[in-house]
Amino acid sequence: MVGAEFGFYIDPQRCIGCRACVASCGECGTHRGRPMIHLDEMDRFASTQTGPTVCMHCEDPICAQVCPADAIKRSEDGVVHAAQKPRCIACSNCELSCPFGVPIIFRGLEQMLKCDLCYDRTSVGHRPMCATVCPSQALLFVRHEELAGMRGNRPLREFEIGALRITTRNAVMVPDPEIPLNLDASLLCPEGGR
Repeated sequence: MVGAEFGFYIDPQRCIGCRACVASCGECGTHRGRPMIHLDEMDRFASTQTGPTVCMHCEDPICAQVCPADAIKRSEDGVVHAAQKPRCIACSNCELSCPFGVPIIFRGLEQMLKCDLCYDRTSVGHRPMCATVCPSQALLFVRHEELAGMRGNRPLREFEIGALRITTRNAVMVPDPEIPLNLDASLLCPEGGR
């Protein structure tokens, strides 16, 4: 079980694009050589800024809500696990519904796999693989009280995505957590998505 005193913090402003997190993720014992996180380029033509995409472990995970096979479970410590192999039918509902773009249906396995916070490690007191190798500390797994002395930014765990308000176990570091982070993709489209 992952201790409630620990938190996983993503600080995209510190990401240097080295991809060490992606490489180490595939080394996690349960990932079978497949990375469960990826690195996104924020604006490829205007900037070199990158940001790691990991599962946010939602309190009420949409991926689990839309799974017709009831294959995605959230444990009592707040970790949303990859789809259970005997149940997953690889329908892609989870991929399409996740507001953070995390689940991946791996063809050949016909199973959804995603970041599980390196549960084989964190449940016995170790940090997730990505947090052990990140040289800029863009990915942190620390006790909540340790974070205050390490950063000027504050953790944000509530997101507005379209009409949804989502609360997560993991946090994104932002300058002002009182201002909701609006992740409405239609705002990024020309003319407001029309």
